[in-house]
Amino acid sequence: MKIPSLQYYHIAEGLTAFSSMRKGGYSTGRYGEFNINRYCGDSDEAIRKNREALCRLLDITDDRLLMPHQVHKAEIAVVDEQRDIDLEGYDALMTNVEDVCIGVSTADCIPVLLYDPRQRAVCAVHAGWRGTVMRIVEQSIARMTEVYGTNPADLIAQIGPGIHLESFEVGDEVYQAFEDAGFDMNSISKKYPCGSKLFTFHSSLLPSKWHIDLPECNRLQLISAGVPDAHISMSPVCTYMQSDTYFSARRLGIESGRIFTGIILRRRD
Repeated sequence: MKIPSLQYYHIAEGLTAFSSMRKGGYSTGRYGEFNINRYCGDSDEAIRKNREALCRLLDITDDRLLMPHQVHKAEIAVVDEQRDIDLEGYDALMTNVEDVCIGVSTADCIPVLLYDPRQRAVCAVHAGWRGTVMRIVEQSIARMTEVYGTNPADLIAQIGPGIHLESFEVGDEVYQAFEDAGFDMNSISKKYPCGSKLFTFHSSLLPSKWHIDLPECNRLQLISAGVPDAHISMSPVCTYMQSDTYFSARRLGIESGRIFTGIILRRRD
């Protein structure tokens, strides 16, 4: 019997929050071993077994494990007790229903978990570079305020594993998208010589490319939305640099597994 390897986040009592790692599942090759994303080319049977293993570990039924089909936009779904929402085309889920695991799928993009301890509500956000430019984290917080009465100052946030500044080389058009969206480029970007990781000598002679700090972009969004800096935790994991432990689409290719980052409000006795 396989047991998925999870990185747990100790956000608060009465919560289970985590990101999956590659070990402890039934998938093989670039999907190996633990992948529950149905949209990246893995076998249905491996995904079914992996979901069963995760639900067993989390002590929930399969119908309470929810993950949207993400499209790199900024649509946000509210999950209620009925759980009958179509999860096609959303990049964030939120709920105040107990013992339901909501989560997002990433492999270099940034997962963000939000917890409102006062209103007892949670949110899971998929922030790729496009979603980050659209400020999906800020939009998710605004939606939590609208639906649950959340005060952003009460929120506790966990930024999960994703690609970091040194590894996230982008084209000029991506840099321009962030600049046009009003980001402080001095805080979130830096130029590195192309191939400088491979060629340590004479790197100053190499052409330079922009790199973007996606985790920092989303941390700054949280602060801009009113979340106290002291309430924000950031994973030290760069998925590109640690692709043996966490999936990285840039390292492994698009047809590879995905990290699942989830959060559960546990039922109070």
